[in-house]
Amino acid sequence: MAATVKECLELQLLEVEMLLSMFPKRGEFSVDADAVPSIQRYLRNADGALPPQLEYRIALHVGEAKVKVELQVLLPHMYPQVAPQLFARSDALHRQQQLQLNTRLASHISSLDAGDLCVCEAVQWVKDNSLPFLENSEASSECASGEVRVKEMLHRMWIYSHHIYRQELRKKIFDCAKKLNLTGFCLTGKPGVICVEGLRENCDEFWRVIRYPNWKHISCKHVENIETEGSIENLRLFHSFEDLQFQAHGDYGLRNDYHMDLGQFLEFLKQHQSGHVFQILFGVEGKLPDS
Repeated sequence: MAATVKECLELQLLEVEMLLSMFPKRGEFSVDADAVPSIQRYLRNADGALPPQLEYRIALHVGEAKVKVELQVLLPHMYPQVAPQLFARSDALHRQQQLQLNTRLASHISSLDAGDLCVCEAVQWVKDNSLPFLENSEASSECASGEVRVKEMLHRMWIYSHHIYRQELRKKIFDCAKKLNLTGFCLTGKPGVICVEGLRENCDEFWRVIRYPNWKHISCKHVENIETEGSIENLRLFHSFEDLQFQAHGDYGLRNDYHMDLGQFLEFLKQHQSGHVFQILFGVEGKLPDS
């Protein structure tokens, strides 16, 4: 018989209990304060809306040098019947080593029996298999120093939403951008627009985090990739992650019914060499009023 969502969520909580016993120290196991309680509330009353997908991070220390490798976990509601989303990352790994490590991890997890809890297995695999990648990363850094300038790629994403209002969502957007060293902006209101720029894997992680579990009216409208042999810092159009507040208009008597002044937004884009993106976002050519 196929497992139900409720049965899967119960198994997820059991696995969290096991992981908490394995990683009891502060900072080893990180999860949002309301993540587990929201699942518990759903299990008590399964007639309500599904809780957010369970997401947490596990900090592992690998090798004699105790290099930190973080395993990020996102569990679909039907895990363990479907595979979890796992991503191992470390400041000590170059992008290529990190990609290889995660490819090997995904291959190992896919070889396990379907329907079994596997995060604990993933944790053990990362602890047992990260060291060669870390050593290769260190060796390649030594060989490359002063000899070859590694090409870097700036990734810029333009994200459109029907609206962005909720304070908790805005907090999530800003916290995530800061954590991933992304610059850009968030335009609140109707419509909502987000731009993030930085390393590609960080932009991809930002996109994954903010759109789960069910942000329906959101899409990535445009992506820009710019390669350089220098630092990507010189390619950024924004020096921080800004909170855009333009004059709004609309019926203030209705909650959340206000539209941002797109003329001011167009002017902002042009000031940041991005006026061409206006048509991509809204389907019309942007024109400023005559002075």
